[in-house]
Parts: sequence; C-alpha cells; structure tokens
Amino acid sequence: MRTRYSSVQIVIHWLVLVLVVLTYTTMDIKGAFIKGSQARELLTLAHYSLGFCVLFLMCVRVFVRAMYTTPSVKPAPPHWQHNLSVLVHAVIYLMFIGLPVLGILSKYYSGHDWTMFNLMMPKSVLPDLSLQKELKTLHTWLANAGYYLIGLHAFAALWHHYRLRDNTLVRMLPGRK
Repeated sequence: MRTRYSSVQIVIHWLVLVLVVLTYTTMDIKGAFIKGSQARELLTLAHYSLGFCVLFLMCVRVFVRAMYTTPSVKPAPPHWQHNLSVLVHAVIYLMFIGLPVLGILSKYYSGHDWTMFNLMMPKSVLPDLSLQKELKTLHTWLANAGYYLIGLHAFAALWHHYRLRDNTLVRMLPGRK
C-alpha cells in the first residue's frame, strides 16, 4: 500500500497552491493602482488567467485523484476526524472549481469585452447585469471564505505533523521518500 501521494498528485497540489496565492495576490494588490492604469489592467488580466489555470488544474486533479487510492494516515485518526477531512477536502475542491466558474460567468453576463491570456473571451449578447452582480458577489464572498479554508487546511496539516505526529503532512510533501 502507498504511504505517500503519487508524484503527479503532489506536483498538482503544490502548483495549485502557488496559483491560488498568485490569483489572490493579483486581486489584493490591484486596488493600489488607479482604475484604467496599465498596471491595474495587467493585474486584472493576470487574475483572470491565473484563475482559469486553477480551474484547469483542479479538474485535472479530480481526474488524477480518481486514478489513485489515498494513502492512509498512520496512526489512523478517529472516524470523526477522517470524515471531517473528507468534508473539508470536498469543500476545497468545490471552492477552487466553483470560484473560477463564477468569475467566468460573471464576466460573460456583464456584456463587456474581457480577455484571458490576452485573448478576447465570449460575452453574452443579452447581458444580465442583475445575474452578473449576484455571481460577482458570490465569487467575492467565496474568495474571502477561501482565506479561512486555506488557513484551516494548513493549520490541520501542521497540527497533525507537530502535535499528533502522524504522516498526514508527509504524504503530500515533495521530494521525500
């Protein structure tokens, strides 16, 4: 039985983390620049493009996860802890697939021209500004909740490693045999 996640799973996990951090960073620092400025527009383009990369990799991650069995935690945690872990991971997957989808739909229904990877993206010929606003609000709310979920996930991994002294974190660390 495997004691660690596959190399592909490990690479995707850490690459998604880097992309999520960069995606959040582009939005967090965008406000420091004047609307319409080249820097702000570049950060917006980067946010959309990075968000799409997160969506793509999360979809790949779902596919890859189905190909491999999850290595067990040693020593085995209580049943409630395992169930909570499954729930949190499901929410993480849904969040980082749902956030980019909500963002893309929000831009689509705005009726305005927008780009991703410097390519013109489709827009609705019948803009729905009410729906667009609701999608953007949900996108923003979920993104803010993401800070807490990411923090909880990281805290749990460190708690397992340093307090419970199990192999939860080690299973996902790169370069360790």
